[in-house]
Amino acid sequence: MHLMRIGAPGAEKPVARLDDEHYVDMSDLTRDFDEEFFGSGGLDRIRPIVAERAAGGDVSAFAGERVGAPIARPHQILCIGLNYRDHATETRQAVPDEPILFTKSPNTLIGPNDDVRIPRASTKTDWEVELGVVIGRRTSYLNSLEEAREAIAGFVVVNDVSERAFQNERGGQWSKGKSAETFNPAGPWLVTPDEIADLLALDMWLDVNGERRQTGSTKTMIFDPYFIVHYLSQFLVLEPGDLLNTGTPPGVGMGFVPPIWLQPGDVMELGIEGLGSQRQNVLGPR
Repeated sequence: MHLMRIGAPGAEKPVARLDDEHYVDMSDLTRDFDEEFFGSGGLDRIRPIVAERAAGGDVSAFAGERVGAPIARPHQILCIGLNYRDHATETRQAVPDEPILFTKSPNTLIGPNDDVRIPRASTKTDWEVELGVVIGRRTSYLNSLEEAREAIAGFVVVNDVSERAFQNERGGQWSKGKSAETFNPAGPWLVTPDEIADLLALDMWLDVNGERRQTGSTKTMIFDPYFIVHYLSQFLVLEPGDLLNTGTPPGVGMGFVPPIWLQPGDVMELGIEGLGSQRQNVLGPR
């Protein structure tokens, strides 16, 4: 399934995407795609209903509605840094022996085509296309990678927008450079695992103003999503609907010589094979 939330910010309606033109309305079955939905087995509950409604013609046509993030605000957004060997090289940092963990504020989550705003005092705002993982059940101390697979609800495209001066020059606390408003566009839809033939062979890309900046593939990850979920479960409890950002391939602004930073008026376009694409206009500070 492809889960989407459409409508104005704060009033999104949960739907199941059938194709680029049609969807099945799920708002009579669940309030939202949130912690309660995922934690109560919502995916298994709605799957046969989506199929039944689609077969019976009980579908609606998209009519230009805003697309929100495919999940409601999560309990937490957890991120893995330097998870692509070539990205670690371009940023002149050591390849990690274990996943590097940092957090983003959950209120950074926005829709895939919403505006991204450069924060005040920013001089080095950057882009990062990433594979996002949505947790499907309350999870801790997993015993195997297979259990980790079973704990995943689906996958999404994420832009892990970052302010590098805040991240690297203000005490080395990455979360400060990752948690400004609008810094986590997600979507356009959540794709359930059964829809993906090979999670570790998905092409990734990001353009700025029509110029290709990032080209990569999930096959070059150092730690794959199943390992990450298993690993994190040994340290903390993952809640249903939590979002994990799993790192970015090379081509970020800080990796260029000289570096390239986002400016007001720029346009970012990005996507991952099979998971859809995003487009954000970059705005100046409030």
